[in-house]
Amino acid sequence: MTMHDTIRQLAVDCKQAARTLATLPTVVKNRVLAGMAEGIMAQRDFIRLENDKDLAAGRDKGLSSAMLDRLALSDKVIGSMVQGLHEVAALPDPVGEIADLVKRPSGIMVGRMRVPLGVVGMIYESRPNVTVDAAALCLKAGNGVFLRGGSEAIYSNLALAKVLQDVLVAERINPAAIQIMPTTDREAVNAMLTLEEQIDLIIPRGGEGLIRFVAENSRIPVLKHYKGVCHVFVDRDADLDMAVRIVMNGKTQRPGVCNATEALLVHRDAADAFLPKVGVALAGAGVEIRGCAATQKLWPATVPAQDTDWGCEFLALILAVKVVDDVDAAMDHIARHGSQHTEAIVTSGYANAQRFLREVDASSVMVNASTRFADGGQYGLGAEIGISTTKLHAYGPMGLKELTTQKFIVYGEGEVRS
Repeated sequence: MTMHDTIRQLAVDCKQAARTLATLPTVVKNRVLAGMAEGIMAQRDFIRLENDKDLAAGRDKGLSSAMLDRLALSDKVIGSMVQGLHEVAALPDPVGEIADLVKRPSGIMVGRMRVPLGVVGMIYESRPNVTVDAAALCLKAGNGVFLRGGSEAIYSNLALAKVLQDVLVAERINPAAIQIMPTTDREAVNAMLTLEEQIDLIIPRGGEGLIRFVAENSRIPVLKHYKGVCHVFVDRDADLDMAVRIVMNGKTQRPGVCNATEALLVHRDAADAFLPKVGVALAGAGVEIRGCAATQKLWPATVPAQDTDWGCEFLALILAVKVVDDVDAAMDHIARHGSQHTEAIVTSGYANAQRFLREVDASSVMVNASTRFADGGQYGLGAEIGISTTKLHAYGPMGLKELTTQKFIVYGEGEVRS
């Protein structure tokens, strides 16, 4: 068999298995998830041995310490995976939920039933815990999942998938419902992206380069999230102490994540009081400010901003800062340079808060809160499979409901159309 034939057969098997998952009772799915949590704990020594192979190979290839840290399956990471499985089991099952049931003049009852998507393809980098998170969410939502992790985590991903598949076998469920690509050959990804008859949705997780490659080469619908360029706008009547807390949390808590604050916009009437105040706090945390001319006058340590700094996802202790005339100028700047991820306003004014919520085009828009809250867990979704910055069919953090769709259902008593 060719590489394409092999990958296609895996997808065909997954599609077939997904039909069974779609009809599994909630109690069975929850029992499977609990069994997977037990299996990971029981097989943690085996998982660590396989993970050690990836870590050794990574060190030989010269992977950075940050990359190796993301790759490592420590006791803490294993514990988090186990906890995540239990959390998904505790979430309400969206499959089969019926909404909007209404009687039409013809006599028929029309409603919508929530159903699985089918097979979800995941292409992701580095973190092998994504294997478990994605499998758990897809299983609870009744979907098959076809996983392609990064080459640097091949042994870890295969080991985790085996543990999960063994639980499916024990429950007499087709283990092909959780497929893991068994090769690191990049050609296998190209083959996967052509299988529009077997795979219903592709979700890439990783750097902008990976996501653009997938979007440009896939015949299958892709949920995209290129980057997170998140702004905080401090309005003229903002509580300045609150604004400092929000900016500091958004920029410094975890600067390397997609919901970190990358740019600060300050109303001209608040700039004199606010920029020196926030400048001291940012400097104390080691943040480099790259600012406009007005920012440079108010905070002398500012590095002059370049055009490329506006709209840049730094993923580091760097913050772009600009003084703007008003809320309209702030929203115009966000429209030009934002990435439709998360935008925040700090204000005491109801009118500007409501305008910001209505008019800013982003998957999360916040009033008086840190951009770091843009997360499925923080929103009460439980675990998330990713964040979509496109509007079809999901916008923002994706939990269980976003891994389903709705079909129309009709009840009748013999009605015919006249």
